Amino acid sequence: MSAVPQFPAANDPDSLETQEWLDALEAVVEREGPERAHFLLEKLIDQARRSGANIPFSPNTAYINTIPPHLEERSPGDPALEERIRSYCRWNALVMVARANKNDDELGGHIASFASVGTLFGVGQNHFWNAPHEGHGGDLVYFQGHSSPGVYARALLEGRMTQEQLLNFRREVDGKGVSSYPHPWLMPDFWQFPTVSMGLGPIQAIYMARYLKYLEARGLARTANRKVWVFCGDGEMDEPESLGAIGLASREKLDNLIFIVNCNLQRLDGPVRGNGKIIQELEGEFRGAGWNVIKVIWGSYWDPLFTRDIEGRLLKIMEDTVDGEYQNYKANDGAFVRKNFFGKDPKVLEMVSRMTDEDIWRLNRGGHDPHKIYAAYAAAAKHKGQPTVILAKTIKGYGLGKQGQAKNPTHQLKKVDVATIREMRDRFNIPIPDDKLEELPFYIPPADSAEMKYLHERRKALGGFLPTRRRKAESAPAVPPLSDFESITKGSGEGREISTTMAFVRALTVLVRDKELGKRIVPIVPDEARTFGMEGMFRQLGIFASEGQKYEPVDKDQVMFYREDKQGQILEEGINEAGAFSSWIAAATAYSHSNQVTVPFYIFYSMFGMQRIGDLAWAAADQRARGFLLGATAGRTTLNGEGLQHEDGHSHVMSSVIPNCISYDPTYGYEVAVILQDGLRRMVANQEDVFYYITLMNENYEHPAMPKGVEQGILKGMYLVRESKAKHKTRVQLLGSGTILREVLAAAEMLEADWGVAADVWSATSFTELRRDGLAAERWNLLHPEGKQRISFVEKMLKERPAGPVVAASDYMKTFAEQIRPFVPKERAYRVLGTDGFGRSDSRAKLRHFFEVNRNFVVVAALKALADQGEGKQKAVADALKKYGIDPEKADPTTV
Repeated sequence: MSAVPQFPAANDPDSLETQEWLDALEAVVEREGPERAHFLLEKLIDQARRSGANIPFSPNTAYINTIPPHLEERSPGDPALEERIRSYCRWNALVMVARANKNDDELGGHIASFASVGTLFGVGQNHFWNAPHEGHGGDLVYFQGHSSPGVYARALLEGRMTQEQLLNFRREVDGKGVSSYPHPWLMPDFWQFPTVSMGLGPIQAIYMARYLKYLEARGLARTANRKVWVFCGDGEMDEPESLGAIGLASREKLDNLIFIVNCNLQRLDGPVRGNGKIIQELEGEFRGAGWNVIKVIWGSYWDPLFTRDIEGRLLKIMEDTVDGEYQNYKANDGAFVRKNFFGKDPKVLEMVSRMTDEDIWRLNRGGHDPHKIYAAYAAAAKHKGQPTVILAKTIKGYGLGKQGQAKNPTHQLKKVDVATIREMRDRFNIPIPDDKLEELPFYIPPADSAEMKYLHERRKALGGFLPTRRRKAESAPAVPPLSDFESITKGSGEGREISTTMAFVRALTVLVRDKELGKRIVPIVPDEARTFGMEGMFRQLGIFASEGQKYEPVDKDQVMFYREDKQGQILEEGINEAGAFSSWIAAATAYSHSNQVTVPFYIFYSMFGMQRIGDLAWAAADQRARGFLLGATAGRTTLNGEGLQHEDGHSHVMSSVIPNCISYDPTYGYEVAVILQDGLRRMVANQEDVFYYITLMNENYEHPAMPKGVEQGILKGMYLVRESKAKHKTRVQLLGSGTILREVLAAAEMLEADWGVAADVWSATSFTELRRDGLAAERWNLLHPEGKQRISFVEKMLKERPAGPVVAASDYMKTFAEQIRPFVPKERAYRVLGTDGFGRSDSRAKLRHFFEVNRNFVVVAALKALADQGEGKQKAVADALKKYGIDPEKADPTTV
C-alpha cells in the first residue's frame, strides 16, 4: 500500500478491522479517485445518522500536514542559494531595527515577526509572486505589517533601497528613511497596501479578490491569471474584520485568493491560544466557511518519524500538546524537548533514542521548511473553485537565540545583546568577523555572486520586483462637463420638491450614461438602494453576481425588478458596511493595482459610515483612494422617526480629520452637481490622490436653479445665496449648511420683518474646506513674515460685507462650524448653533426646536450677538424668546 501513515488510534479496540476499512478506502482513492472516496464517506455518515447514530460534526483533520510527502510538488529552485538569500534578509532586518534603536530615540520596531515569516516570504518571492508585466497584471501581496523590516532587507539586496534608507528606519521626516509599516502614503512607489491596524488587510484583500473578478466580468481588465496573497498573524485573526468576510470568499468561489496565516503561536503579551491549538481552531473556522485548508505544521525532518509511528502514539502526543507547551519547547533546547515532549510516552521516547539532542532540536516546523511551503503554495495556486488558507506553524523570533526565540516579550524585541548577534551570525552563516559584530554592519554579497545573480534571475522571471506601486493609470477617461448636468443645475422646477439624495441619483444617472466614463462608474450599496431611490438602477445596470441569476425574481413583472447579472455594474453588499467600504477601496485604487480608472460611488446611511468604518477610512486615505462616499439621510434632525442610533450629527467632524478627504454638506442639487463634476476633474482627469465625502438628505423641498458665478464659492466652501435689500441700520451675516440652510433663510426674513435687522445668507457647503484654506493662509504668514500676508477665504468674503456679527447653523455638532472661528474677522462676533447631544425620534420641526437649530433659534442667536456687540438690546432677545415660545429653562439637549 501507500507510504501515507495511517496513524491508528493507540486505544483502538479492533485495529485489524480499522485497517481493513482504511485499506478499502485507500483502494477507492487509488482506483476511482478522491471524489468517489468523498462520496462514499458522505454516504456512510448519512446512513449512520439515519440509523440513529449521533455523529458529532468536526471540521478538523489530524494535527499533521495536509499534503503527504509523496504528493508534495518539489521546488525547481536552488535550495542552497535560496537559503543564503533568506539568511542575508534575516540578518539585515535585524541590523536595521537594532541600529535604529541604538541611540535611545525609542523609535521601536519589530524583529520577531519577520523572523517567523521569512521563509514564507522567500518562497513566494522566488517562485510565485508575479510583478506587473506584459500579459500579467501582477499578483497582489498584502504583507503582514509587522514584518516590514524583512521586506526592506530584501529590497536592499535587490538594489532598490540604500543602506542610508534602512539606517533611517522609522525616521521619515527628512525624507531619507522608510516607514514603520506598509504605508503607500509615505512610500507611494513601494507599498501597495496598508495592513495595519491589524485585521484591515484580510477584509480588504477578500473584497479586492472579488473586485478583480468584477473587472474581468465587466471587460475592464484581464485579471484571470492574477492572485491575491494575504499574510496575517494568528493573533490578528481575533480581529472581527479578519474572519468576518470569509464566508463571502467561499460563496463567490474566490480561487484567486490565498491567505497565509503565520501561526507562530504568540501575540504581544503571550500565547495566542496557550490552552488550545490556534491552527486547529482556524482550520475549523475556514473549513466550516467553505475554504480549502492546507496545514503546514511539520517540517521535512519529521517525515521519518511519522513513517515509524505505526501505532499513532507520536500523533497522539501532538494532538494532546497545547500551544503553550509548543512555545515552551522552542524557547529551550533539544534535551528539554526530548524529556517534555517525546517523554510523554515511553514508546515515543524510544523512537528518538538514537537521535542526539541536536538532532531533536533540528526537527523543524513547517513554516520554516521551504520544501513544505513550496508544495503548499503550488497546491493553493492550482486549486479551483475555493479560496485557500495556508496555516503555517512557525516560531516567533526564529533564530534570535536565547534572548528572543519563542519568548513572551519577543514581539517588542528591538535591542539585542552581542551574544544574540553572534548566535544569529553563526546560525545563519553570515560572513561578519567577530571584531565587527558590535558595529552591526549590513551584509550585501558581491554583485557577481551566485546568490545575487540568482535573486535577480528569479525576479526577472516573475516580471520584476515586489512590492511595487503604480502612482497613476496610464490613461484616464474624459470627464463630462458641468453642462451635462443641466437637468440638475436648472433646479427642480417651480412647485416641485425633491431631496438632495434624488438630485444625486439624477447626477449618477447622467454619469452611467456617459459613453466614455459610464462603464467605469461603480455604484455600491449596503442593502439601502430602495431607501435612496436607486432601485431603478437594478434593471438598468444589473447587480453583479458571479453566477448570474438562477431564479426568477418575485418582482419580475415590475419595471424596476431585482436583476442579478454576471456583468452587473452595481455592487450590492447587503447589510455590511465594512465589506461595502472594502469594495469601495478596491474600486477606488484600481488605477494603481490594475492600471484602470474606476470611480466608485458608495452611498450609505451617514450614521453608519465614518462611525462604523473609521479605521478603514484611514486605510483608504493611506492607499490614496479616489472615489465618492455619499452619506445619505444625513444630519441629526433630517432623518425623523428613526432615533438615536440613526441620526448623524458628527460624520463631518470625523471626515474632517482625514487630510485627503474632501467633505461637503450641500443644500441644493446644483451644489451637488458642481461638487461631483469637480471631484471627477480632480480624481479622474488630474488623478489627484483625494476622495470625497458628501452628505445627502432625504428631506424634500424646491431646489432653485444655479445662480451665475457661484461655482468657485461652492467648491471653496461658502457663497452668498441671499443678499439683503433691506435698508436697516443693523445687519448680520448668517451661514447655513445642508438642510439647516433653509431654516437660516427663513430666519433672515423674520429678522428683517419682525426685528429690523438686515440679514445676508451664505450657503456654507464645507466648513472643513474653509478651515483648511484658513490654516494654509495662517501657515504661509507664519513662515513668510516679510512677504505679502494672505487672508483666508472666510475673511475675504466677510470683509466685503457691511459690519455685523456672524451666526452659523448646521445639522451637526457645533464643532463642525466652530472650525472657522479663527478666520472670522475679529471685529465680528461669531455664534454657532449645532446639534450636540444624542439623537432621538420625532418630527423634523420638533427635533430642530429640541436641538435649538430652527429658524427661531437662529433669530434669537442673531439678536443676542448684536446685543453683545453693542448693536442691539438684550430686551430684544428676551422679547424674541417670548414671541417664539422658547422656554429659557428648557432642557439642555446635550444632557438629556
